Amino acid sequence: MLFWKKKKQEHRQNVINGEENNISSLINYLPDGLLVFDAGSKLILINAQAEKIFEAKANETLGKSILELSRFKNFKPLVSLLGGGIKETLKKDIQLKENLILEVNTAQIQNTAARNSVVVVLHDVTREKLVEKMKSEFVTVAAHQLRTPTSAIKWSLGMLLDGDLGALSKEQKEVLQKSYNTNDKVIHLISDLLNVARIEAGKFLSQMKLTSIDETIESSLADYEEDLEKRKIKLELTKPAQPLPKAMIDVDKMKIAVGNLLDNAIRYTLSGGQIFISFKKTDNDEIEVQIQDTGLGIPENQQDKVFTKFFRGDNILKVETEGTGLGLFITKSIIEAHGGKIWFESKEGKGTVFYFTLPLKEGFAEFIPPELY
Repeated sequence: MLFWKKKKQEHRQNVINGEENNISSLINYLPDGLLVFDAGSKLILINAQAEKIFEAKANETLGKSILELSRFKNFKPLVSLLGGGIKETLKKDIQLKENLILEVNTAQIQNTAARNSVVVVLHDVTREKLVEKMKSEFVTVAAHQLRTPTSAIKWSLGMLLDGDLGALSKEQKEVLQKSYNTNDKVIHLISDLLNVARIEAGKFLSQMKLTSIDETIESSLADYEEDLEKRKIKLELTKPAQPLPKAMIDVDKMKIAVGNLLDNAIRYTLSGGQIFISFKKTDNDEIEVQIQDTGLGIPENQQDKVFTKFFRGDNILKVETEGTGLGLFITKSIIEAHGGKIWFESKEGKGTVFYFTLPLKEGFAEFIPPELY
């Protein structure tokens, strides 16, 4: 009886060992790098792909804390991203070498001792990033090449419309005005494409300074007075009783973001509608801006696409075919580059409210280099 019991235990142990070997082989054949840290942030597993990525062997790295791993040259970018406590990370990129970019994702797993281990997955995205860079560079070059001739056309058409080269008949003016307006739309598209290319290259914010967001928005409103009057839309601006604190912003870029929101509010609000703008300081030491309209609204089944490139709602396309569909993507990128957040509430046929927040100077310090203060 004892003999068969012992044989059964040996068989069970062989099965367990075989499964462990299979799992170990599977981990080592994964195309992604895999690291596992225990609750004390010490490395307890590194697969073959991760060894190759970091050019470090398991016997050199196992048992070392993540901070100790920074002594290895190739580990430094990862340690810089995760920190000593291995913070939660989702789809963050690090560049180890000129020809190696990794997407980093972390996940916590709870073991039987109720202590959390952390799994770090490293996915090679070098090829994808190279393709994105090539696309961005192509757009930038093409847009720059188009900017000069379209600007020259605008200048020439402007001279003709102003009568600098002689009087024009009513019909001639109408044709030239249509050409002028169409050319203006092309210039606007080129500007949007250049902004998108700069955003994707991470070179968008440039002139950061401590300033008042409410003053920036008020100065932007002057550009829309004619459109508001033409469309008979009433705009109501509500300011808090106490002056708002200043925030670190790139004024020119913030005017683009606010301008896109205002342009949409005006463009998609029917004649006789209203737009409301308000500001406030939140309990989280942020400035919150609210831009509300009584316009067409956004279909509920398309609201998850609002901030994607080239998106235009189905209900908008039925009444207007103009627009690039890049404005809200650019706006979101600008707000987030400032360390803020943007969101909205909308009901089709009832209007839309866009909100965005900006951190005050103290809260924004981590987002910008000290030389920009």
